[in-house]
Amino acid sequence: MDMPAQLSMEQQFRLQILQKQVKGLSQEEAQDYLLEVLRQMMVKDNLFKHLLKNN
Repeated sequence: MDMPAQLSMEQQFRLQILQKQVKGLSQEEAQDYLLEVLRQMMVKDNLFKHLLKNN
């Protein structure tokens, strides 16, 4: 399966928007945000593993 490591144009745009929003966060807000992103990545990993296991 070919999985490109590059972001699409839309993803790059969304990343720029998020970058501007994150710069305005306090340290505590940024830490909370980071933990939530990591949690969501773990859920996504679990979903992929589940889908691959059942395929």
